[in-house]
Parts: sequence; structure tokens; C-alpha cells
Amino acid sequence: MGILTVSDVTAYIKRWMEKDGLLSSVYVRGEVSNFKRHSSGHCYFTLKDAGAVLRAVLFRSRAQYLKFEPQNGMQVIVSGRLSVFERDGQYQLYGDRMTPDGIGELSLAYAQLKDKLEREGLFQQERKRSLPLLPRAVGIITSPTGAAVRDIRTVAKRRFAGIPLVLAPVSVQGPAAAGEITAAIRLLASHPLIDVLIVGRGGGSIEELWAFNEETVVRAIADSALPVISAVGHETDFTLADFAADVRAATPSQAAEIAVPDRLELERRLQQGQVRLRQAINNDLLRRRQRLSQLIKSPVFTKPERLLAPQRQALDNLQERLIRAAARQTDEKKRQWLLVSQKLALLNPLGMLQRGYAFLSQEDTGEPIRSVEQVTVDSYLEARVQDGALRLHVMEIKRGDI
Repeated sequence: MGILTVSDVTAYIKRWMEKDGLLSSVYVRGEVSNFKRHSSGHCYFTLKDAGAVLRAVLFRSRAQYLKFEPQNGMQVIVSGRLSVFERDGQYQLYGDRMTPDGIGELSLAYAQLKDKLEREGLFQQERKRSLPLLPRAVGIITSPTGAAVRDIRTVAKRRFAGIPLVLAPVSVQGPAAAGEITAAIRLLASHPLIDVLIVGRGGGSIEELWAFNEETVVRAIADSALPVISAVGHETDFTLADFAADVRAATPSQAAEIAVPDRLELERRLQQGQVRLRQAINNDLLRRRQRLSQLIKSPVFTKPERLLAPQRQALDNLQERLIRAAARQTDEKKRQWLLVSQKLALLNPLGMLQRGYAFLSQEDTGEPIRSVEQVTVDSYLEARVQDGALRLHVMEIKRGDI
């Protein structure tokens, strides 16, 4: 045998392993470590136990069918084939399927998704909406041929036949079920007359009910614009749709009883309400009559003059105060007028004449004489006194103090 290259040796080992029937289909149990989900969708990890480590890969075409999310430290069983990754010269497990060891795959997926959505708050009681008392129409999302829709229709007709039921037929199990249920929820939630939705199906195994545990369905229920009643399986069956719904019904029949009111019960309650309303009105009228009777007997109506007496007295007091104030104001005005009149009298030239003074002026010009310098000897002046005027002839002028 000649000298072999590394590639030759690796290729030979690979061919030898792939021809081995035992290694072409194996089930390997181990603990997951170094788990990584690549952006391409491929999952790379290692399986280990107390004595060895085995590299493994789940390509996207296989990984997309995982119901749960593998985590480091998880015990799993991986089925597939052993071969050699030639570039690194290492043998590894090419997985076809991975299942949890000791717990069902769906049970683990259920627990993981429930924990995730709980942390997001999708199941909180504060998100729950109240149901309408008398819906205009009820939307039903279920199989058109199953027992669930028959039960809902039977109960709804018995309770209130006049309420329309709008069915969105969907698959309730199988690969297409989750997508159809999600689309139907969004469709009926936008219907202008529907006020409440029923989403459900009859009983079955966890695999048969799994569509109602799919994340898309659970989120569609939580995001619905209308309140949702979940009615999946029997009373002992709990799906994630039940936690997200506003109300959980144990069976589809119970969902119909919750969504559709009993017409006879409504009529009875309406009649009771009418009776209570009449009683309330009668009681109110009686109280008002009694109050009116008390008012009629009160002094306001029997002796109204007593009510007016204080006001009349107050009015008289106000009138007296007004008269006194007006008199004071009149006296003050008279006093002020007298003072002004006296001042004006002092300034009035006629008043000066009455006290014996005369007003001198040039006879020809009428110019007032204030100084001897304005007068010449042999000139004529006019002297105005209280009751007439005098013509004066100047004979002599004396200057200085007299």
C-alpha cells in the first residue's frame, strides 16, 4: 500500500462508516451541550455522557419540526446516522429527530411555550375582557363536520334562537390547522356584527389537540379585538389557548351556554327589572308627595308675612339710612356752595362798588385808571359808583402817599 494523504484516510473512514448498517441508523442518548441554532436554521451541538463527547448536527430540514427548544444540560435521544465531517476529520452524528429523554416531546414543548408566554404576560387576568350580555352575533371557529359545532348550534338554538351564528370552518388537527385557526380568528374579529368568538373542538389526545398549543394560535387569541371563549376538548384537557382566552369553557356546549344568553332568563330578569323600576318610581313619588305636604304646612306657605317681616324691617332701615345720607350730602353741598359764593362776591367788581368804592376810567377811552401817571391836569375822568357814574374834572394831581 502506498502513502495515503489525510484526505484519503478521512474519505476511507467515511466510506467504511457509511457502509456499516449499525452506524447508518442509530439512537444516541446524551446530555446536550454547546447548543447553537445558526441563522441558517441548522442546529449544532454536542452530546456527552460521563465517558465521551459526540458532535452532532440537525440540519434545518429536520430542525424545523422540533416541537421544543433544546437547551444545554437537557437529556435527549437523537436518531440519525454516524459519518465523518471530512474537513475536520471528525466523526459526528447527523440527526434526523431529537426527543427529550424521560418526558414527551410535546409535553416539553408545552411547558417551554407556556413559561415563555407567561413571562410575556399573555395569560394575566388584567388582559381578560368581559363578555357581552346580548351579542349581535357569535363567531365560531371549529371543524364544520365535528361534534363541537353541532353541540354549539343545538345549545344556542335552545337558549336564544334569534342570535346569528357565523361559522369559520377550519381544520382542528394536522399541519395546516394552526394556520387556518389563526387566520379565522383574525377574520371573524374584524366582522362588523360579531361580538364574541368561540374557538374550539372536541376531545382528543395531546397530539390531536396540539394546534391549540401552537404559538401563532395562542397569540392570535390574546391579540383578538373581540373577547374569545376557548372550548378545546373535555373538562380535563387544558391547552395554551385556554390560558390566553378571556373565558375557558370545559366543553363546546358550555361555551355556547356562556356566549348565548337564555332568552327566558333575560325576559324574567327584564320583568323583575320593570317591577323594581316601578317600585322605585312609586317610592320616589311618595317621598316627593310627603315632602310637598310638609312644605305646604310650613310657615313659608301658611304665614308668608312672617318670612317677609325681617326683610321689610331691613328695607325700612335702609331707607332711613339713605335719607340721612342724602341730607348729609345736601348740607355739605350747601356749605361748599356758600364758601364759593363768598369767594366770588369778594372778586366781583359790583361788590366793591356796594362797599363805597368807585371805578375810575378815562372819559374818552374807558381805560381803567391805576396810577396818577395816567392822568393830566384839566382832563376829564369817569367815576362809576353803585348807582351811576360821575364826570370828574382834574384840577390838581397829588403824588406820593396821601
